[in-house]
Amino acid sequence: MHRILVTAYAVNPYKGSEDGTGWNMINQIARYQKVYAITRKNNQEDIECYIDKNPQAQFGNIEWLYYDLPYWMRFWKKKERGAMLYFYLWQLFMPFFILMKNVKFDVAHNLNFHNDWTPSFLWVFRKPFVWGPIGHHPKTPEAFVKEVYGQKAVQKQKIIWGLKNMFWSLDPFLKLTKWNANHIVAINSSVEKVLNLKADKFSILPAVASEKIPKVSKNFDKEKFTLLSIGRFVPLKGFDVCIESFTHFYKKLSPEQQKNTELLLIGKGPQKDFLKALAQELEVAHAIKFIEWMERSALTKIYEQADIFLFPSHEGAGMVVPEALSYSIPVVCFDNCGPGEMIDERCGRKVPYASYEASVAAISEHLHNLFTDKNVLKELSIGARRQFLSKFLWNKKGEHFRNIYSSLLQQHESENHLRPSTQRL
Repeated sequence: MHRILVTAYAVNPYKGSEDGTGWNMINQIARYQKVYAITRKNNQEDIECYIDKNPQAQFGNIEWLYYDLPYWMRFWKKKERGAMLYFYLWQLFMPFFILMKNVKFDVAHNLNFHNDWTPSFLWVFRKPFVWGPIGHHPKTPEAFVKEVYGQKAVQKQKIIWGLKNMFWSLDPFLKLTKWNANHIVAINSSVEKVLNLKADKFSILPAVASEKIPKVSKNFDKEKFTLLSIGRFVPLKGFDVCIESFTHFYKKLSPEQQKNTELLLIGKGPQKDFLKALAQELEVAHAIKFIEWMERSALTKIYEQADIFLFPSHEGAGMVVPEALSYSIPVVCFDNCGPGEMIDERCGRKVPYASYEASVAAISEHLHNLFTDKNVLKELSIGARRQFLSKFLWNKKGEHFRNIYSSLLQQHESENHLRPSTQRL
């Protein structure tokens, strides 16, 4: 059994998103290899509590190490404020911690944060080095920012993208990370473009999945027609497009059909009041229910009653997409490198970016077609489940990394075997 050193800034078995991904991927890696997992000290209590209450076979293959910079180097960090700078420094000093702990390993793997514009320094050990899954949120088309959130939001996005481009173009450590990585795992196709990767050096593996296969019994003859969307209420998620599209669709229905049609929006975030006001302005607030964020286990009944998962998000991933697919819910989204790369015509509908109004109209048309044609809706529902089983089980991630490690170790051993002969020559 080989030894894999995994550095994962965010790991928590009780959380979703980045933390949940870190936890699940480490456990998948440990199905096949011995793992030395290094994460932040603030994750220790939850990790140890979960392991104690939920013993599993692979836990015996994981040795957890907890590392933080000294207080004088992190006193300025407050929750999200300064997180990326702290992550950069955490990575920079990581090799010293590994040397101090005298960790012996065969492969180094920098697992998360999942961004492709801050470097890793694990390549200094000259062992096979895996970087990723890494990625970034694609740039939201300006019309979708300015139309709803104004010029200030446009300027904010330009500043963020200016910083990312600066790192991609100028950071020497990022270039060294890319050059020295033996394999790079990208969450979507946009990573290849911004980092200019060679085809034989990377693979695409969405960093989202689900660990459970829920029992599903869909009722396509029920009177209630439910659209569902879940996420943080921030501009990136496109909830304004969600409400606008639903409005166009809803107002085409007869009064009787409207009585049995609803949109459920589950989440929290700074844009909640704005979105509620938008629903009031469009005169559809009575058909839209805002539901506070809840634990994933409590979402089961809501997933079971949903007919369509409406997710016009501009992000580069989307944890809720595989969850929706697992419940046989077709997904309607933008044709982008995030959710758009997770579905196809067999499990949902994708809308290319156009003007704001044209995109809203196109999404609305898909909703209306699926509402009126239950046979197509049923076919997509079956396809959604198939898509989930083929691409979005956590087990698939473990197998993917096992194959990467095996290939790199064979190559590394072959090179080491040839080196003495070369020296003799």
